[in-house]
Amino acid sequence: QVQLAESGGGLVQAGDSLRLSCANSGRTFRRNIMGWFRQAPGKEREFVAAISWSGGGTVYVDSVKGRFTISRDKAKNTMYLQMNSLKPEDTAVYYCAATAATRMDVAALYDYWGQGTQVTVSS
Repeated sequence: QVQLAESGGGLVQAGDSLRLSCANSGRTFRRNIMGWFRQAPGKEREFVAAISWSGGGTVYVDSVKGRFTISRDKAKNTMYLQMNSLKPEDTAVYYCAATAATRMDVAALYDYWGQGTQVTVSS
């Protein structure tokens, strides 16, 4: 069973940083892409960033470019999201996900999801 688990969320002030981690503690599985999505109360789940597991290529939503960095450690089977200069509008539950597809920004194409970690940014 594939088990993705996020960690690293919390309550911070605007301008602070957080690093989210996503570890796979279950069986190995084929993945081309791993990504981060977020969902704020009353809003649709939103694509944040994604990374090619093999090549390391990355994609970001415009609102986080220059502030967030996605990375992965293949040896540790873990993906990260470094979030700097956090804003109140970044407040959401952040989910990591994995897909064997090649399209990076469509949630419906992701096969495996973590339970989510809450990020709250106060002004």
